[in-house]
Amino acid sequence: MASLSVSCASLVSAHPTTRMLKHHPILNTPFANPSLFSRKIDSSTCQSSSYKTRVACKSTITSPGGRKGDRKLITVQPNEEVVKVSPWVEYLPQEIQPYAKLARVEKPIGTWLLLFPFAWSATVAATTGSLPDFKTLALFVCACPLLRGAACTINDFLDRDFDKLVERTKSRPMASGAVTPFQGLCFFAFQMLLSHGILQQLVNNSLMYEALFLFLICTYPLMKRMTYWPQAYLGLVVNWGVLFGWHAIKGGLQPSIVLPLFLSGYCWTIVYDTIYAHQDKEDDLKVGIKSTALKFGESTKECITGFAIACIASFAMTGYNAAIGN
Repeated sequence: MASLSVSCASLVSAHPTTRMLKHHPILNTPFANPSLFSRKIDSSTCQSSSYKTRVACKSTITSPGGRKGDRKLITVQPNEEVVKVSPWVEYLPQEIQPYAKLARVEKPIGTWLLLFPFAWSATVAATTGSLPDFKTLALFVCACPLLRGAACTINDFLDRDFDKLVERTKSRPMASGAVTPFQGLCFFAFQMLLSHGILQQLVNNSLMYEALFLFLICTYPLMKRMTYWPQAYLGLVVNWGVLFGWHAIKGGLQPSIVLPLFLSGYCWTIVYDTIYAHQDKEDDLKVGIKSTALKFGESTKECITGFAIACIASFAMTGYNAAIGN
């Protein structure tokens, strides 16, 4: 009996109880995973087209589970449709697609994680009883995708040899050869140049902050090879916006407020990226990458609970020192 192999990125049911299979990681991955789901469907009981297949019998499919592509079974009920959903970047011109993927433009969560600390800082720094300056927020919203894209680009440049050895990352543009290292560096410089033009509108002399950010993003990939605490270093990168946001509003820093806010975001970063790193432990051990997931091991829950408590306490201290609510 003939069989039809159907590949799709998501399941959408024709029944009112629509189910979407989504990949929800915490940092630097998509809400709609471009990895393909696959199943074998009996062609005698299923109708198919280029983009969808209605399943006429109860069956199961295998889908990527977790960060490194482990498989798990998902039950498909009768009359459900298997629908192919392509990442939107695949509709861009072919020559642009590798660069869009290099900057992770289809995976916005990393941009949000860079934006939040800036937004917190700008909000606390705003005049009491008023909203943060809209122009300031809008400019940083424009800069964030460029900064995040630059960080991803230099990360892929430095990690390209490791990425080739990991199932989850071997298809990245530089690891796969779609973008050469030189092209990647040129793209990195282009993004940093554009972000510089925007950041200069926020802080007259933003070069000090830009130099700090540049140093942090260029050295972070190396930390994964040197220490079991790369998540702690990532906390410096992600929460750089706390310092920049306050300066953009106030023209300087106020340590009694800025430091606890920075510490809060710092602890928060360790929490979510440790959880994220647990999904890559086996591959990390194989290629020699270190992480807090490996460091904490069986004590992970207790350790991240401690950091979560510190995060909340520091956030509360920020509000107290800023006299919020008085």
